[in-house]
Amino acid sequence: MKTLEDGALKVVKFGPLGAFANNAYIVADTQSKEAVIIDMPAQSAKVLTAVEQGGYRVKAVLLTHGHQDHWADYKLVKETTQAPVIAHADEDGIPADRVDARLADDEEVTVGPFALKTIHTPGHTPGHACYAIDRFLFSGDALFPGGPGRTRSPEDLQQSIKSITSRLYHLPDDTEVLPGHGDDTTIGQSKKEYAVFESKEHPADLCGDVTWEGS
Repeated sequence: MKTLEDGALKVVKFGPLGAFANNAYIVADTQSKEAVIIDMPAQSAKVLTAVEQGGYRVKAVLLTHGHQDHWADYKLVKETTQAPVIAHADEDGIPADRVDARLADDEEVTVGPFALKTIHTPGHTPGHACYAIDRFLFSGDALFPGGPGRTRSPEDLQQSIKSITSRLYHLPDDTEVLPGHGDDTTIGQSKKEYAVFESKEHPADLCGDVTWEGS
């Protein structure tokens, strides 16, 4: 568990969780005690324990995307929090009856006086969404240290690159990137790594597990 704070805004990172080493997050306003949970992988009981210990009121569970490892503990989290599960309007990987509301690009979810902005970042999945608040970006499987999330086709990779460069790289360089698996990075560091990728030629069929500096 890792805690990041900026004034009354508190972010708690949990991971690795479950067989796929997922991360999950609590984003909370320590004054109002409002909070959201981002993703609900296996072993989310650890997240729920921290919610209870912090005295937080979970107003929503935000999904970055519909791959099952990111909502494996749906039943536990939903029954415990009774909070609406929210995903981007284009995301269809999770059964429709498990999504209570849909977000559009740039739509916001508030946590006390703070606002999480939805950033539609298709590529890894059609309805993948990142969430930006203050100096933090919850990037799901869109962006990791070293490169983008896994893609299934060259077209998906090009879409991921477009999403990252046109939507995420406009954020300040010191924005902390908090992904759906593994370690954190910053927008500034990622942009430096991408410059290496951009400087090279690549095969037309490039996709899968791509890294900015190694592919």
